[in-house]
Amino acid sequence: MNNPRHPLFEGIERRGRVQSRARAINLRRILAAVSLSALAVAGAIVFTALTPGRASAAALEQFKQFVASTQSAKGDFTQRLVRNDNGNAKVVNTSSGTFVFSRPGKFIWTYQKPYEQVIQADGEKLFIYDKDLNQVTTKKLGNALGSSPAAILFGSNDLEKNFTLKEAGAKDGMEWLEAVPKSRDTTFDRIGIGFKNGMPVAMELHDSFGQISVLSFDSFEKNPPLKVNSFTFTIPKGADVFSN
Repeated sequence: MNNPRHPLFEGIERRGRVQSRARAINLRRILAAVSLSALAVAGAIVFTALTPGRASAAALEQFKQFVASTQSAKGDFTQRLVRNDNGNAKVVNTSSGTFVFSRPGKFIWTYQKPYEQVIQADGEKLFIYDKDLNQVTTKKLGNALGSSPAAILFGSNDLEKNFTLKEAGAKDGMEWLEAVPKSRDTTFDRIGIGFKNGMPVAMELHDSFGQISVLSFDSFEKNPPLKVNSFTFTIPKGADVFSN
């Protein structure tokens, strides 16, 4: 059984692995290197490979306004892994689920399809729960969030400490911002964030193997009412627990 990759959390999860007496889950499965010349995702939104476009301050302005005005949020996501297949862009993996977060460093990212998994953080610890295996791995969150793609949504307001930001122009009805990691300790070359009406609508995570993980967001709700213990993780009954 193949479990979904977690590209948004690269830099956090890769410092620890989920172990199992039955089998081990490699949270950073990277397929063979490919060259991606085009990206086309069938559906209501078509994503093309991110390239610098016309100069525009819209994306950066929208991003700064979003960060300043959004303490928490929730919504739905769809995640697609796209790679080149004999010159044609092909979706090789699709997953979907829900998310909720509260800045900084508190979030619940739930994969519902095709398999149920939860990546959750309470601000201090990270928990990865695989329902199929009924096992949990835990680790200290530390400063890992700041240099991961997840920092764009869940991190503090000092994103420019770990990323170089620049405008990437308009595409597919969105204004795009490009974030390039300053650290070399990452598998991602660049990250595109598409904004529309002041909200992040999509992300494109370009890895050093030529693949693109495409995230699209729906039903995005800013600053919803959240309970104080919303991000407290409860170990499921009978689950195997591993610490890293």
